[in-house]
Amino acid sequence: MGYGVISVKGQQISLVQYGVIHLSKYSTHELKLKKIFERLTQLIEDYLPDEMAIEDPFYGKNAQSMLKLGRAQGVAMAAALARNIPIVEYSPKKVKQSVTGSGNASKEQVAYMLEKILKMELSREFMDATDGIAIAICHQYHANSPASVASGSSKKAKKGGWGAFVSENPGRVK
Repeated sequence: MGYGVISVKGQQISLVQYGVIHLSKYSTHELKLKKIFERLTQLIEDYLPDEMAIEDPFYGKNAQSMLKLGRAQGVAMAAALARNIPIVEYSPKKVKQSVTGSGNASKEQVAYMLEKILKMELSREFMDATDGIAIAICHQYHANSPASVASGSSKKAKKGGWGAFVSENPGRVK
């Protein structure tokens, strides 16, 4: 599981920390979930982020894999919620499109664009971390987009979901 922590000052985005939580060495799913929670809690304590952006759950053919992914996302969300950190979710396609201009970009294309955006080389050892960095940058782009600001939505408001739909479309809800 990859993660990325960015800092934003004005329009300048800088990478603070990135890495991969290696879970293959843990024998049970419960231990893997515990490790995710502990590492994310430590990152939150170390960097005190204002917000957390994660990947939306996506559909797959293997129900067991989807269940495990959903649990991992829930644990990640719980780590943020325990510190009252707002969570925003973005689809993998939206993240890729935001970073590369194409929703069908490969992991290598995303990594290449991240290096251009951040003006630094990313370690190939942490290719899985590019997902976390890309989600953080996608959130920065969308949280401060003219459409987001014009609609009056708060930077801390969750993008997407029923709450956003209701607040953006009051005349369509009975």
